[in-house]
Amino acid sequence: MASAALETDVVVVGAGLAGLACARELERAGLAAAVLEARDRVGGRILGREIAPDTVVELGAQWVGPGQDRVLALATELGVDTYPTYREGMRLFEHGDKVTRYRGTIPRLNPLVLAEVQVALWRIDRLARRVPCEAPWEAPRAHRLDAETAASWIRRSVRSATARKLLALAVEAVWACEPEDLSFLHMLFYVRSAGGFERLLETEGGAQERRFVGGSQLLPHRLAAELASPPVLRSPVRRIEWGDDRVTVIADRARFRARRCVVALPPPLACRIEYDPPLPALRDQLAQRTPLGTVIKCMAVYDEPFWRDEGLSGEATSTVGPVGVTFDNSPPQGRPGVLLGFLEGRAARTLAGATVAQRREAVLACFARLFGPRAARPRDFVEHSWADDPWSRGCYGCHFTPGTWTAYGSAWRRPVGPIHWAGAEYATRWNGYMDGAVRSGEETARTLAAELAG
Repeated sequence: MASAALETDVVVVGAGLAGLACARELERAGLAAAVLEARDRVGGRILGREIAPDTVVELGAQWVGPGQDRVLALATELGVDTYPTYREGMRLFEHGDKVTRYRGTIPRLNPLVLAEVQVALWRIDRLARRVPCEAPWEAPRAHRLDAETAASWIRRSVRSATARKLLALAVEAVWACEPEDLSFLHMLFYVRSAGGFERLLETEGGAQERRFVGGSQLLPHRLAAELASPPVLRSPVRRIEWGDDRVTVIADRARFRARRCVVALPPPLACRIEYDPPLPALRDQLAQRTPLGTVIKCMAVYDEPFWRDEGLSGEATSTVGPVGVTFDNSPPQGRPGVLLGFLEGRAARTLAGATVAQRREAVLACFARLFGPRAARPRDFVEHSWADDPWSRGCYGCHFTPGTWTAYGSAWRRPVGPIHWAGAEYATRWNGYMDGAVRSGEETARTLAAELAG
């Protein structure tokens, strides 16, 4: 730990997209910013892995889609191109002991089941439109919606067991938790922040429409390279001492005194820092009630994407599991072929205690049922368990548990003295996504620039 504190205008804790975007915006406003990062790399929940020379797969955040204007504009500024997620061909749906092919968003089902799912999605979108993204606790009937879980709403609103299972899979795919973990009000807020449930679920026209050439990790790498002062890596922040207009941030390899501090971490990680004086109880208890999801991202690598020759897109949904959804995650040149499968929610919690070999066996067995015996014989298998990552402890983002928005939501984005908050979890548009992280970081920087100019 440094013996003397260095002086700067703003200390940013966390070198994910939000922290880096915040620091860049602060520097553009003429302020000095120091970025502290616990990991030995920048990017946070964005992580690339090389699987062949000059070929990277994304073990963390990877997709962008329509409406995510800020992160797409940032990519253009940084010289990072996008390409469409592969979606040519038929999708697969596994239910019971049967695998069927289909096109469109929802599998071919009994017409009554299909109608139930579509009506449920329409009702969720209609309710979501009434939730103000800046203050979800002020929505009509907010306390009633917040007292209900996504699971209880699905049970009350949907009669068919198959339709209920499909909606549960949708919750697992978006929030990496079980429907019973999730406040229904939070579900509606999140849907509203993205502009509709189908945008969250779909590839074409949705949040999974495009990927970044070279991998999403190029964004934080190039952002960090633009900063006047490189982020201080391998330096977790242990303590923040604050008063009315000054803050001292104490990390393993540095100590800074500043006029403001931005904590660009998910709320559960932010509350692991020691604060002196302690944070207000409302703020601390909010963080205790916003857990991160549980997901293990798994990829099997093949010499070629053989499923394409069989007329398949690589997208599949399974009610059998343990993999709930799969995608073709091959690089833009098409080789090697990569199948991506997510272990989410209960499936991820169950397999988190297994060995890598056991998880590989379980995932490949699922791939083989869907795509045939060739899927059981990849040349490589890579995975990342985000709940085991010491500086993430979960993914994709935080979800609010029942009762949290209405009891603690007013503390959500409110600064505490000179301490401000930024990150995907604080975004009012595209909450939980890379776009939301960039928006939140830049908005926080503009707020600070205005404060410090006064």
